[in-house]
This record gives sequence, structure tokens and C-alpha cells, in this order.
Amino acid sequence: MKRFISSHRSRAALVHPGDSSHLGLVVRIMAALVRIRSVCCRGVSPLLFRSCSLIRPLAVQKKDRDCPYLISAKIHATPSSYAGSGSKAASLHWTGERILSIVLLGLAPVAYFYPVPAVDYSLAAALTLHGHWGLGQVVTDYVHGDFKIKMANAGLFLLSTVTFAGLCYFNYHDVGICKAVALLWSK
Repeated sequence: MKRFISSHRSRAALVHPGDSSHLGLVVRIMAALVRIRSVCCRGVSPLLFRSCSLIRPLAVQKKDRDCPYLISAKIHATPSSYAGSGSKAASLHWTGERILSIVLLGLAPVAYFYPVPAVDYSLAAALTLHGHWGLGQVVTDYVHGDFKIKMANAGLFLLSTVTFAGLCYFNYHDVGICKAVALLWSK
């Protein structure tokens, strides 16, 4: 059973008696969308809801309002702020990471069905490089300051070197990665 409740502006809203808990969520989502649109309209062209007729009546256009608190919300997108914008190194690095991930997916069944030293050493190299690139992204994202970045990168290279050397030592002096995983699964 649905009923109509009119608001103070004489607009009628369709409300179901059991949906009162979702009404606040819908209002918050709509307010967030209006805020996102108002921020996107300042400084750069609108990124969201460019031609959406549902959002437009809710937000007053920029020329019709004067809000000093939104002046600090400008988005500056200058091409010079992108690191290495003329280089393909980042694209090639990303492609290399994806290729290595696919190679690791292929090495898993090969290591299970054909456990030989060549596969052990390939796994050692691929796992070390995969871990090095992953932790390198953590360093890039979360370590700030020149000295701290240099120390974190030095520690990362040391960790990667020790990891690769340890895996190679394990492959040469023990059963190898493939047979070790098979032994773990057999128990």
C-alpha cells in the first residue's frame, strides 16, 4: 500500500511505508552527487552527469550562485604535473607487469606437471620480480621524502636480492620450489 505525502513546496513524493530507512540513504547519495557535480564544474569541464536531466534541477548553475567555500575546490589538471608524460616507460612497465602475471599463471600448472630445475629457477625469478614490482608500488605510494624514498628503495633492492638468492640456494641445495610445494600438499 503506497501513499502520497506532500512536502512544504507542494511537491508530492511517493513513499512506501516500509521504505523510510532507505529515504535518508537516497537523500545522502543525491546530495553527494550534487556536490561532486558542483566540484567538477569548477576549473574543468564536468566529468560526471554532463547531460543528465535528473541532477540539473537540483544544483543551481555556477553563474546563478556565489559560493566562496567552493573556490578552494578547483581541480588543476596541467599536463606538466604528470611524471614522464613524453615517455613510454610507464606503459612498457605496466605491460611487463601484466605479462609477468600471465607467465606466473602459466608456470603454476607447468610446475605441477613437470617439476624440473628450469621451472624452479623460472619460478624463483618470476616470483622475486613480481614481489619487487609490487612492493615498489607500495614504496611509491606511501613513502615520502627524498631520504626515506632512497632508503626504502635500497631496502627493497636488498630484500629482492636476498629473496632471489635464497630461492636459488633452495633450488640448488634442496628439493626445489616445485617439489617443496608438492610435499606440502601431500601431507
